Amino acid sequence: VQLQASGGGLVQTGGSLRLSCAFSGITFSYYAMGWFRRAPGKELELVAALSRGGGRTSYADSVKGRFTISRENDKKRVYLQMNSLKPEDTAVYYCAADRVISSVLPIDKAEYDYWGQGTQVTVSS
Repeated sequence: VQLQASGGGLVQTGGSLRLSCAFSGITFSYYAMGWFRRAPGKELELVAALSRGGGRTSYADSVKGRFTISRENDKKRVYLQMNSLKPEDTAVYYCAADRVISSVLPIDKAEYDYWGQGTQVTVSS
């Protein structure tokens, strides 16, 4: 199983980035997806989660209205569109996958089975 995250980089405050995570080795449609982040000196936190069918989402309060999680099952990819970026969004971002039944939406990092390697997002002020 491989999860390959990409799309991170350096952006100014107010800018946008789109993270992408490519999956291989799993039946993608059986998995709920999540994006997490770890900022310097802070704990790993859930940024956004998406059910296997794409019909349910959950976002951290700090990113609601600015970030959007989506998926393309035929391409085995999950995305995180990040708009209106702030310096406090600076972190390493990780994609993760959780094998679930129906529309379960996992929000606890302990529930996730597979993790990508992380991609750095830096927002300059």
